[in-house]
Amino acid sequence: MEYRIREAHAEDWRRLRELRLAALADPLAPVAFNERYEVAAGKPPSFWRGRAGQARNGRPITTLAAELPDGSWAGMLVVFVEDGEAHVVAVYLRPEHRGDGLAERLFDTAQAWAWARTDVVRMRLDVHQGNPRAEAFYRRYGFARTGASKPDPNDASALEWEMVLERPPPAAQGR
Repeated sequence: MEYRIREAHAEDWRRLRELRLAALADPLAPVAFNERYEVAAGKPPSFWRGRAGQARNGRPITTLAAELPDGSWAGMLVVFVEDGEAHVVAVYLRPEHRGDGLAERLFDTAQAWAWARTDVVRMRLDVHQGNPRAEAFYRRYGFARTGASKPDPNDASALEWEMVLERPPPAAQGR
């Protein structure tokens, strides 16, 4: 499949909204996202324009979109920099685009974006204990559990595990 990985911009808000709502309607949404469909669906266009923009709250942030030739989005990844870490906070691929290398391409682009910032020493994400497919992908990509965890904000009986990918030494970069 042909994808163009690019940063989202404010004018992409309709595509971002549509894909985010598709993500939240996915059967895995309860273990993949802390946001609920009903809440997101009720947000005004101004919210989505702001979310599609590249910077919020004075920190570097990007939404990477996997765009198909027809302009629709097959997937996305959201990452922001805070305290020397590039924190991946949302990853979603439409089911028909899973398993064909798109996730790797999104993570490669996010990693390049993160490593371009000299203050970033690692990439970090949280994965729900009930999402083994996502954890397996993150491990294959090079992320490792840190041993830290926190309760799922929507289900205190479940955990989210922290995983990190350390920045390689300068000679080893370029994955």
